[in-house]
Amino acid sequence: MPKKSYLDYLINPLELLRTKRVLQVNPTVIPDRKEQQDSLFFLFEYDVNTCDFYSLSNSADCYQHLNTPQTSWINIDGINKNVVDDIARHFSIHQLIVDDILSINQRPKTDEINGLLFCVLNMLYFNEKDACVETEQVSIILGKDFVISFQDDATRDVFNNLREKIKVSGSKIRQNKADFLFYALIDSVVDHYFLVMEKLGDKIEEMEEEVIKPYNSRTLVKINSLRKEMILLKRSIGPVRDLINGILKSESELIEEKNLKYFRDVHNHIIQANDLAENYRDMLVNIHDLYMSNVNLRLNESMKIMAVVTCLLAPATVIGGIFGMNFDFIPLQHQKLGFVISLIAMVILPLLMFRYFKRKKWF
Repeated sequence: MPKKSYLDYLINPLELLRTKRVLQVNPTVIPDRKEQQDSLFFLFEYDVNTCDFYSLSNSADCYQHLNTPQTSWINIDGINKNVVDDIARHFSIHQLIVDDILSINQRPKTDEINGLLFCVLNMLYFNEKDACVETEQVSIILGKDFVISFQDDATRDVFNNLREKIKVSGSKIRQNKADFLFYALIDSVVDHYFLVMEKLGDKIEEMEEEVIKPYNSRTLVKINSLRKEMILLKRSIGPVRDLINGILKSESELIEEKNLKYFRDVHNHIIQANDLAENYRDMLVNIHDLYMSNVNLRLNESMKIMAVVTCLLAPATVIGGIFGMNFDFIPLQHQKLGFVISLIAMVILPLLMFRYFKRKKWF
């Protein structure tokens, strides 16, 4: 497979589309979502003593399990408009929330409508093959004794550890109500941000080592690619701080006073994630500046060598020019040793100049 040139990276349509997706979002235009034909339903029902797990085929099967005093968690993998509308009718979910669930590229936010607390944020994944950050929008609704979560991709999420904790008898999540589950879902997403940033940090460290190596035009492309990933990361992480603040200031009856400290802990984590993302962005700016400085330094070194070579050839050029004049009388013109003397001068003078340049440490 031939190596890509610098121009190939610049004109690659996929790269341009990704750049546009990262940098431009128009909130007045709802992008088309690729609707899933089939949705997967997973239901957890638990309390301190019991825990039941169901894998269901449709939303109607979920409702018969909800008329219990236990805490219920319904997770829907694969967004389908009919499914979302059906769940919205059953739980009296406002149409504005439904629109947010069905749309994509939503800015992380929180709302409280009709006695339900709703938040939408992005789960982040790092694609090792393409060295890029991938996002998946997740919507979470908190109601009285239940939590509903909507995901796009059924093949991956960051909630597996949480599912295992629910199955453990006596775990903290089993000893609390739905608001603690709501916190745990958000906390799982935020904690995974650090894993993604760790991967990006490794790529940045590799770039630091690569930028000081001999010039490679692809290095600048890699730097710009990492900068775009950092933009996507910042767009996903930054608003989550406002999301958590909104939950803390909502004074919702759905969240018990004793559990507010857990949301404050998530708030501290997201501030730390923001600071780390800022540090990585500054590192990339410094790496870019270092790369450009190295390019200019190599250019200056090349110019210095060419200037020295030009100076060393100047005596030969001058001597050849003098003896090439069309005058009738030129010293040594008709002498047998004239040619030899001129050649010796052409060699001796550059050697003397070379020694002088070395003594002055000009190169």
